[in-house]
Amino acid sequence: MSDEISSLPPNVQERLLRLQQLQQTLQSILAQKQQVDMEKTEVDQTVAELSKTTEDAVIYKAIGSLLVKAEKPKVTEELVERKELLDTRSTVLARQEERIRSQVKEAQTKLQEDLSPVSGQPLS
Repeated sequence: MSDEISSLPPNVQERLLRLQQLQQTLQSILAQKQQVDMEKTEVDQTVAELSKTTEDAVIYKAIGSLLVKAEKPKVTEELVERKELLDTRSTVLARQEERIRSQVKEAQTKLQEDLSPVSGQPLS
């Protein structure tokens, strides 16, 4: 495979490398997005469970490997702030994903043009 790549013109090799880098970046963004979405779901579930408890219920929150007693309103406020931060992060990742997908598509198109025979027929 590397012999096939090295036989390509330098500009095509560069485009191929760029496409591979874009695909890796996209995979990284998708993984981050999935992680943020999972954390948002967890925060939502926690807030929902907290809403079912009484105001004087004893609440503990995890700090590292410790559980520390905390006040329900304070914990709820922290969770709402965390959710807002996660929503913002999710929006940023969605924009990055859209931009990278567009760049991948463009790179694929240019690479296909580079690799097409002189007759102009696209590779299948």
